[in-house]
Amino acid sequence: MSATASHPPRVLLLGGAGFLGYHATLQFLQRGYEVTILALPPPPEPGLFPVQAKTVFKDVNTILDRELLALLTGQEAIVFAAGADDRLLPHRPSWPFFYKHNVETAAHFFRLARQAGVKRGVLLSSYFAHFARIWPELHLAQHHPYIRSRVEQEQAVLDAAGDMTRFAANRDRVPSLSVVILELPYIFGAMPGRRPLWTPLLKYINSTPVIFYPRGGTNMIAVDHVAEAIAGAVERGRPGTRYLVGDENLTWVEFLHRLSRAMGKEKPVVTLPDILLRSGLRLVRMLHHIKGREGGLDPVHLLKLQTANTFFDPEPSRQALGYGQGGLDQAFAATVRAALGR
Repeated sequence: MSATASHPPRVLLLGGAGFLGYHATLQFLQRGYEVTILALPPPPEPGLFPVQAKTVFKDVNTILDRELLALLTGQEAIVFAAGADDRLLPHRPSWPFFYKHNVETAAHFFRLARQAGVKRGVLLSSYFAHFARIWPELHLAQHHPYIRSRVEQEQAVLDAAGDMTRFAANRDRVPSLSVVILELPYIFGAMPGRRPLWTPLLKYINSTPVIFYPRGGTNMIAVDHVAEAIAGAVERGRPGTRYLVGDENLTWVEFLHRLSRAMGKEKPVVTLPDILLRSGLRLVRMLHHIKGREGGLDPVHLLKLQTANTFFDPEPSRQALGYGQGGLDQAFAATVRAALGR
């Protein structure tokens, strides 16, 4: 995306004060964009963002449509980096909560962006949606409200943007909005003033001489490269395409060795048997039920996913979007410093 004669390219990030939004903001500013951040109040500590970024702290679920349209008008691109993540534990049943915050909110935002004349949009999604497609036998969307919300969110956003053929009549009246979807794995790094979501795991590792963990593994990436992928999606992503963004495939044992090494001492890792884990996870689910809560990921059914190797080849998306690789150990170290104050 290039600047016009009158102004640099403009991008609005919904959720721009969050972990991914913060790093994407820095990346866009580095590339010469005019950046607007729309994020939940209250504002962070002064100085978090460069003065070049315009910041608006309002809840996208309560802001008036006319206010949101005014913010969207004149933007060449938008990034949706908001929504409810899988750590949340809303009241049971949790599906209405995840539907509202992930599906309804995203669809409404992209619908208004299209109405405002925005040309390019990027949705930050989860690689769980990818595995829901390729491993239908696990019924991931059926068992996990969060994963179901990601699957439905992707389709709802594509529909709202006008990419589907059944919206041909609407496209004649309102130009379509080209949407690119990034399906993201485990991400490491830090931002000022925030504790990483990995803090509980790091505290556990710090408190024990031996790390007990399931078998399996997954893909991981440093947040700087995710930010590059987001900007690359705006500039060169193919409309309607889902990109699996990632870097290294690591078993949990490899990951925990490297993470504990970043904490100053590599610790032994013992792989727990599935039957023992299943018993513990049933207890967790029962305690949630007693409290009237339900997570976005069902603890018992999650075991099949957690103990699998959720690996993939990131090279196609890296080539398409132009993001970098490596630096994962540095990202581990930054995560440790931010979580434990080291």
